[in-house]
Amino acid sequence: MTFSFGILALLLLLLASSMKILREYERGVVFLLGRFYKVKGPGMIIIIPGIQQMVRVDLRIVALDVPTQDVISRDNVSVKVNAVIYYRVIDPQKAIIQVENFHVATSQLAQTTLRSVLGQHELDEMLAARDRLNHDIQAILDAQTDAWGIKVSNVEIKHVDLDESMIRAIAKQAEAERMRRAKIINAEGEQQAAQKLLEAAQILGGRPEAMVLRYLQTLIDIAGEKSSTIVFPLPVEVLKPIMAAWEKRPPAGGGGEEKP
Repeated sequence: MTFSFGILALLLLLLASSMKILREYERGVVFLLGRFYKVKGPGMIIIIPGIQQMVRVDLRIVALDVPTQDVISRDNVSVKVNAVIYYRVIDPQKAIIQVENFHVATSQLAQTTLRSVLGQHELDEMLAARDRLNHDIQAILDAQTDAWGIKVSNVEIKHVDLDESMIRAIAKQAEAERMRRAKIINAEGEQQAAQKLLEAAQILGGRPEAMVLRYLQTLIDIAGEKSSTIVFPLPVEVLKPIMAAWEKRPPAGGGGEEKP
């Protein structure tokens, strides 16, 4: 009786140890006598102790923080760059069989790829074209990890750190660019103003009465100013009608030529 009870307890213990519970996001890679058997899960599965072995694989997305890397850009600027990579296992069999530790392998590959891709671009591209660089790194990592059953879904460059001297140089460059644009805008304004003044001069030159009206408007503007001294400019165009009328006046003495 005691012997039978011991055997029953041993069988129950073996049965309990052979039962495995896999969550919805887990899969079990099962080996039979060292050879790959199948991928099981989720739910409860039975593993024969001593004959079968199981390795759990998590299928959830993993956020991998890539350590800060020293990168020399194509224009010979030394920067420190770090990034974060989002990936997940899509083929548990490959993730376990094809690579020893897919987490470590993905991390090391991400570091070397980050240095390689960023080293082919200039500093301005690292600062202004991050979306394109993120896509390039993601495409390279995804292609290389496909043999491991890994899917790299996204890559984000977090920080591009520069030393103080480079920050000051970039600030000077930005200030010079702003000054250049301001001078260009000022020159374009002067050019447009000169063009408008030329058109106005041509209009006023063709119509003497317009010049007179402009002269009178100027006098009104001067009279409205609070000044103790007022200078009245007298343009030639205003004198021409007066001189013409003076020349047409009748001679003094009221008449025609004196008779001898």
